[in-house]
Amino acid sequence: MKKAFTLVELLVVISIIALLFSIAAVSYSRFVKQGRNARRKSDIEQVRAAIELYRNFNGVYPTPGTPGMAFGTGSIADATSTYMSRIPQDPVSTGSTAKTYFYTSPGPSYMDYTLCAFIEGGDTSVTTELCGAAECNYCMGPYGQK
Repeated sequence: MKKAFTLVELLVVISIIALLFSIAAVSYSRFVKQGRNARRKSDIEQVRAAIELYRNFNGVYPTPGTPGMAFGTGSIADATSTYMSRIPQDPVSTGSTAKTYFYTSPGPSYMDYTLCAFIEGGDTSVTTELCGAAECNYCMGPYGQK
């Protein structure tokens, strides 16, 4: 007589495997999201440090909209020094869910600034009008909130 698995045993094993796979997939996506958020916060802190250095040497914050604030391609520099050679880009910077960092400094004095990012799963009630058309919920700077 041949021994084989019954249909019920096979269904139980397949159900357990499917349950474990779905738990692993949810955990993986959560860890990936947390990793992207950590990178965003680190990027914002690095840009903040560079624009603070710029202000220390120039007396004002960089003007928004200059080539020096082109996220992903530009640099933060003046005529004599480079404070950040390449401004970082948001980890999700392509496709239909593309996000970007946002920087503003109200003129004409350029004595304040706001630097913003979109944090996945963050509090959406923090979104401010300072972000312009950009969607953001994590801001820092003397003019923004942290």
